[in-house]
Amino acid sequence: MKNTGRNYEDMTHFYGRIWILLALGMIFSFPAAACIYYDAWPELEAVAKGLLGVAPIFWTVGFIEVITFVPMLGTAGSYLAFVTGNLTNLKVPAALTAMENAHVKPGTEEGEVISTIAVATSSIVTTAVIAIGVALLVPLTPILNSPVLKPAFDNILPSLFGGLAVVYVSKNWKISIAPLVFMVVLFLLVPSLSGSVGVLVPVGAIIAIAAARVLYKKGML
Repeated sequence: MKNTGRNYEDMTHFYGRIWILLALGMIFSFPAAACIYYDAWPELEAVAKGLLGVAPIFWTVGFIEVITFVPMLGTAGSYLAFVTGNLTNLKVPAALTAMENAHVKPGTEEGEVISTIAVATSSIVTTAVIAIGVALLVPLTPILNSPVLKPAFDNILPSLFGGLAVVYVSKNWKISIAPLVFMVVLFLLVPSLSGSVGVLVPVGAIIAIAAARVLYKKGML
């Protein structure tokens, strides 16, 4: 069984790296093809200025997401999630909810299997929904822009994380107090940080770990 697990991980890393490289190639292929076809290349100075403004943020968020999400998703789930994207909004909540319903923990073999299935299912459903949405975009535009439905669409993400929070906070409410208070105070003082979810998620995780250690030492857990 040990050798089988090792072979599985080796093959997962092997194919995962291939798909990551293929995804990078596809991402860069369209702008490169467009530049070649229209013979219109951006100036190097303009590209450098644009990268200096956004690249450090994406690099930081990407590094933090790898450290934070990989232990949750497992090997195969992480490769699949990082190729298909949208981890914070879709892949991670789907994996955590699936593991919660299956009564398995992240980092275990069972959790690896459930997480991979959840991420794969989420990717397939997302692709199907996007395809349907693109096909129906024009006829559905008046409905989607309706003032009656707009508040519902604006609160989809908060409601998703609210449902997840109820499950985990109810189980570890003592640990959740410190990161919850910190985030509430932070967003009240600096509302503009609400768009920096990718950076603040690991910050909340670090605060929760520190609070758990303190509570454990005091015998409160």
